[in-house]
Amino acid sequence: MAKRHIVVIGAGFGGLAVARGLRHARDVELTIIDKQNHHLFQPLLYQVATAALSPAEIAAPVRTILRHQRNARVLLDEVVGVDSGARQVRLASGIALGYDELVIATGARHSYFGHDDWAEHAPGIKTIDDATRVRAQILRALERAETERQQMPETRGQQLTFVVIGGGPTGVEMAGAIAELTRHAADLEFRYITDACVRVLLVEAGPRLLASFPEALSAKAKLALEQLGVEVRLGAAVTAIDADSVTVAGQRVPVAATIWAAGVQASPAARWLGVAGDRAGRVPVGPDLTVPDMPNIFVIGDTAMVTGEGGKPVPGVAPAAKQQGHYVARAILARLRGQPLTAPFVYKNYGNLATIGRQRAVADFGWTTLSGYAAWFVWSTAHLYYLADFRSRLLVGTQWVWSYLTFDRGARLITGIDGAMPKLGWTEPVKRAA
Repeated sequence: MAKRHIVVIGAGFGGLAVARGLRHARDVELTIIDKQNHHLFQPLLYQVATAALSPAEIAAPVRTILRHQRNARVLLDEVVGVDSGARQVRLASGIALGYDELVIATGARHSYFGHDDWAEHAPGIKTIDDATRVRAQILRALERAETERQQMPETRGQQLTFVVIGGGPTGVEMAGAIAELTRHAADLEFRYITDACVRVLLVEAGPRLLASFPEALSAKAKLALEQLGVEVRLGAAVTAIDADSVTVAGQRVPVAATIWAAGVQASPAARWLGVAGDRAGRVPVGPDLTVPDMPNIFVIGDTAMVTGEGGKPVPGVAPAAKQQGHYVARAILARLRGQPLTAPFVYKNYGNLATIGRQRAVADFGWTTLSGYAAWFVWSTAHLYYLADFRSRLLVGTQWVWSYLTFDRGARLITGIDGAMPKLGWTEPVKRAA
């Protein structure tokens, strides 16, 4: 009897959950396709961008993760289309790969709300390349401010101004981490930069930070950021971004680096399938996570529009993607037994977490809330748990303990093209006559 071919597009939390859920299925041939060769723990990418962690500590090769799963193979390729009628996935390499069941778990990318030209000057953080580029900009800004303290005093303020756009968990965590990095580095390692020289600005168009959290926790997060020295601007829309400035509520702010954390757009899965996506491009799916009229195609994670309790969308977070992946694996196994899974997917919300910095965090569990050290401990424990393997947990946990005790950020490396020749919009210093 021929094995059933399951194709999974995307090796994120959802895709890997499907693969692992099918690891004991002997009558399944599983193919995982991803354009990156590694699984990445995106919630901690901001710590790579702020030199708290190295990329290898939060990423692992997909082949290594699945090396003991004999029914799985991995393809490093990019999907360019899906033919649902012929049950084929078209790849950039020219291969047309047939499937019996297809799982699309391709995640999301940045959304600039119609201003895609901003992407060049305000990178978001979705990949390791994004994170290392931002890290190079931040560290180069500090180095340049130290070097040019006498030659170009008129631009020094710009060299030490960092803007984060978006007041959700990613923006809050990023702003707090930049504040800690720049201030501690200034205090400990730079001779001509003090923490008073650095300006970190967090911009949110809405009326408060962390809109999905209770208002009391939003207020505590804002206070914690301000205690770190972050300037929080609420109800302020960004209207322009260029190489060396951001315009906020009509005011032009010269900057060293701008980081985008304001919105996401789903992958082009809706276009592949020829269906209408929602405003964020997500594919509407049924209670069993299949696409209407396409019972052999599942869509999960940030790519899917899944309705939860009270008609509210299931959030695009790692726990939701993993739960959906486990559900899809059970559904496929039930089909193999000739007993289709009839119970709908139900998302179990174990809480919302956001960290602001050292010993500062907020947590909402629905039935109770936490803030301060207790929330920070819960946040740290939860993120260690969701890392892909024991090695990553050990490395990250050890690094966090070391950083906590010493304030040291050992990944302060300026690497790559952006590190060697940063394009930050400054002119070269004027050579002075002897």
